[in-house]
Amino acid sequence: MKYTALAAAAALFAGTIAAEATELRLSHQWSEGDVRHKVAQMVADEVGAAGVDLDITIFPSQSLFKAREQYKPLSRGQVDMIVFPLSYAGGLRNAYNLTLMPGLVKNHDHAARMNDSEFMGEIEKILAEDDIMVLVHGYLAGGFAGKDKCITAPEDVQGAQTRAAGKAFEEMLAGAGASIASMSSAEIYNAMQTGVLDAANTSSSSFVSYRIYEQAKCFTPVGDYALWFMYQPLMMNKTAYDGLTDEQRAALDAAAEKAQAFYLEEAKREDGEAKEVFEKNGVEISEMTEEQFKAWQAIAEETAYKTFRSGSEQDQKLLDLALSVE
Repeated sequence: MKYTALAAAAALFAGTIAAEATELRLSHQWSEGDVRHKVAQMVADEVGAAGVDLDITIFPSQSLFKAREQYKPLSRGQVDMIVFPLSYAGGLRNAYNLTLMPGLVKNHDHAARMNDSEFMGEIEKILAEDDIMVLVHGYLAGGFAGKDKCITAPEDVQGAQTRAAGKAFEEMLAGAGASIASMSSAEIYNAMQTGVLDAANTSSSSFVSYRIYEQAKCFTPVGDYALWFMYQPLMMNKTAYDGLTDEQRAALDAAAEKAQAFYLEEAKREDGEAKEVFEKNGVEISEMTEEQFKAWQAIAEETAYKTFRSGSEQDQKLLDLALSVE
């Protein structure tokens, strides 16, 4: 009888301890095989292994919120963490459109410097106004695929029906003489197959997962120079972060640091894999040169940058800060 009472008391105590463990909810739009899910899972696993009574439950594949509708719930504390392309919230904060702007980032090492720059510091100040902070910085990149020819210089898209990833890219391509066809990455294959598209711009992972190599003659991969970089961080509600214990915050920070290094290496690996897959399928590879990159940047200055500069003085300052990162 005495043993039973002690066992019951121990079970009650254990239940009380378990009940005190903090649970955080993390939302994102991708499948569990995607690198962005792997980044989130690494943070969750590392925090779990730290033994600080902090559990992170991940809701992938838009199972909690729709892809583009996650920013406001994070700001309001309706979800604790999200992995999110920040340009999706460009309609709420114009500054965020700079995180998907042609020619601002030239390669992954440049992207890493951008993450540590004054420019990113200003972006984080704007996030803080909405009670949001960045845990893990990360950029993913992409290139071009041409159905009949290589797309490396601005003159290569003149008169071509082209799909671009993002409004700013559409502006730049139109400035180079392309005709724009707006569609999702999932529609590129059929559009190329049926002759609707001559060229497409999207992420390295989408080029592979949608088998665009079956319809392309030439592929411009991410190398020393690329135009398309999209900032897709893991962010957290600042009030939720501040509500954690010192030990929980330390564990979360350590996990985020490890995940950020992983994110950078995986982003580079995905680009290399895309190049290999296209090569193995007999597609010509043509990397962009510094001269071609600068020619695109000059067109972006007269199109997408000019549109962005027409906003506030703060927006102009932010663009200049981004362009100043070597």
